[in-house]
Amino acid sequence: MTRTPPSAHATSRRRIYRPLVVGPVVVIAVIAAAFGYQVRKSSSSSSLSPRSAALPSGAQSSEHSGALGEADGVVPDGVTLFDDAVPAVAKLDPGLLKALRRAATAAADDGVRFYVNSGWRSREYQNQLLRRAVAEYGSENEAARWVATAVTSPHVSGNAVDLGHPDATAWLSEHGAEYGLCQIYRNEPWHYELRPSAIDRGCPPMYADPTEDPRMQR
Repeated sequence: MTRTPPSAHATSRRRIYRPLVVGPVVVIAVIAAAFGYQVRKSSSSSSLSPRSAALPSGAQSSEHSGALGEADGVVPDGVTLFDDAVPAVAKLDPGLLKALRRAATAAADDGVRFYVNSGWRSREYQNQLLRRAVAEYGSENEAARWVATAVTSPHVSGNAVDLGHPDATAWLSEHGAEYGLCQIYRNEPWHYELRPSAIDRGCPPMYADPTEDPRMQR
C-alpha cells in the first residue's frame, strides 16, 4: 500500500476550496457582461436606422417628429421616374415628368435605367441642403456653385431632376435633346431640366455652374 505524501493531501484540500473562491468571481463577471450587453443593445436600438442615417445632415425619416422625410422630397434608394407614390417624383412639373418618362422608356430598350437621386424638394429641404453646402464648402459664394436658395431652386418649383447612374446621364447627353431634356450646368452632369425648343434646335449652351445662371440672381 502506497501512502499519499502529505503535500498531496494539502494540494487536494486546496483544490476542494478553490472553486468556492473562484465561483462568485465568475458569477459576477457573467452578470457584468450580461448587463453590459443590455446597455449596448439599448444604445444601439435608440440610434438612427440605416435609412435615416443615409439622409442629408440633420434629416431623418418622417417617422421622427419635425424631421425631414419623403414628404419633403427626400428620395429613398432605387426610386425610378415611374414611382408615383414618391413626392419627389409625383410633384415634378407634369411636362418635365412626361418627357422624362418617354426618355426613360426609350433608354430601357437600350438596357439603361434611370434612377432619381433628387426631384421636387420642399423649401425646408432646400434650405437644409444649402446650409449643409455652406458648412462643407466654407462660404455662401462657393456653396452657390452647387446649391441654390429655396427661392431660386428649380427643384423647389418641380422643374429639375437629378438622375443616376452614369450610364443614364451618358444616354441623355446623346439623346436628351430629342425629348427636350437638357443638362443645364457643366459641373452637374446629373441635373436635367425641360427645354421644349431643344427638340428642334438642340440644347442651349450650358452654364459653368449655377452662379452664371440669371435665374439664380433673384
